[in-house]
Amino acid sequence: MASPMLHPDRLLPADPATRKLARDLYTAVEGLAIISPHGHTDPCWWGENPAFSDPAALFVTPDHYVTRMLTSQGIPFEALGIGANCEKDPRKIWQTFADHYYLFAGTPSRMWVDDALSRLFGVTRRLGPKTANDIYDAIAERLPEPDTRPRALYDRFGIEAIATTDSALDDLAYHHMARESGWQGRVVPTYRPDAVIDPDTPDFSANLERLAEVSGCDTRTWEGYLDAHRSRRAAFRALGATATDHGHPTPRTADLPLTEARALYERVRSGKAVQGDSELFRAQMLTEMARMSVEDGLVMQLHSGSLRGHSSAVRRDYGPDRGFDIPVPVSFPEALRPLLNAVGLDPRLTLILFTLDETTYSRELAPLAGVWPCLRLGPPWWFHDSYEGMRRFREMAMETAGIYNTVGFNDDTRALCSIPARHDVARRVDSGWLAEMIVTHRLEESEAFEIAELLAHGLAKQAYQL
Repeated sequence: MASPMLHPDRLLPADPATRKLARDLYTAVEGLAIISPHGHTDPCWWGENPAFSDPAALFVTPDHYVTRMLTSQGIPFEALGIGANCEKDPRKIWQTFADHYYLFAGTPSRMWVDDALSRLFGVTRRLGPKTANDIYDAIAERLPEPDTRPRALYDRFGIEAIATTDSALDDLAYHHMARESGWQGRVVPTYRPDAVIDPDTPDFSANLERLAEVSGCDTRTWEGYLDAHRSRRAAFRALGATATDHGHPTPRTADLPLTEARALYERVRSGKAVQGDSELFRAQMLTEMARMSVEDGLVMQLHSGSLRGHSSAVRRDYGPDRGFDIPVPVSFPEALRPLLNAVGLDPRLTLILFTLDETTYSRELAPLAGVWPCLRLGPPWWFHDSYEGMRRFREMAMETAGIYNTVGFNDDTRALCSIPARHDVARRVDSGWLAEMIVTHRLEESEAFEIAELLAHGLAKQAYQL
């Protein structure tokens, strides 16, 4: 439905001739199926296919892009439906969101929300204090209908494949449920072993015991612990997994002799770790995970450079993933050398790198991906999945890394309705960038159309083996 909130040429270049080229490029990729290879949608949505309860549960509470902006202005989590003694009335939560929607001016979040409100629910007026109730009612009226359930949205959005991110200890029950339902959507898990790799994780020892239970392997020994990972990775692969994901504070890797690795594991397992052991163990396990990826073919993803849970009180009282993950400087070249020297030339390994600091892409990651055959650059993560961030990524990294050493776009979202909006933004940005490459005679027009399709669909599908 046409909406004044969504100009048809939004994000395209201002110059008329360049805009026409960009519009043609965008038209060619606008309807391509979405590959969503990394994200955090709730597996329950795909297994049980429940109706969403209310507009606040759909747009506000699960989206840390939304909640972090509101909390930055002093709005308590409780007013957003988060916490032990939180507001229970979804209409009041929605009203709080609407009253402060002006805070999102110029942000990617507003474009995503406006897009979803317009496309999915026919909203033609911008959200605000005076429109809150009418928009709430328009959404709430639709939520019980079959076409707003998760699986129907998957089809409406044109998703070809979507990956969730799942703990190594997860029983994957919802993935089994989705498979056994007869539904044809392709939803696959991603192996995220941080809880049993990071000794600084709360309840790490208990997690190792749980890993032994779910894998059937003896995690009291180094060899048994590695076998437990192999067992769990196989279970994930049986449900269609094509990738692993590792959220480490730094990208440090290590390749210790066997006796040292055994001794290190015994110290962290038994609670006798000394200073530096946690970081060294995480480093060693990145190399072990890379070796396992060579064995079983799972694509490896590494997210580093984020100080997670910057507010200890927020993490304690409201849990993780509340928007308090803050960029910190990390360096990749020396950190990755042990892993790369061990398996980096093996053609069976694909390692996709992500970070938050933009200068790291041009200074370190682009040169690394531009030479090591196993490395690919993930799109700018979290703070940079915006018009400006995407443009800077293309301008800073492509000349050195090359387009074909990147993996297209992924939405990395917990908010289901933002998926098509995020991909649409990426396709518009890339169309504008490619149009400028044409008019400055760096690309031929036919070549740009081929690359536009790859950036929107093909590179992600290929890199993640989807």
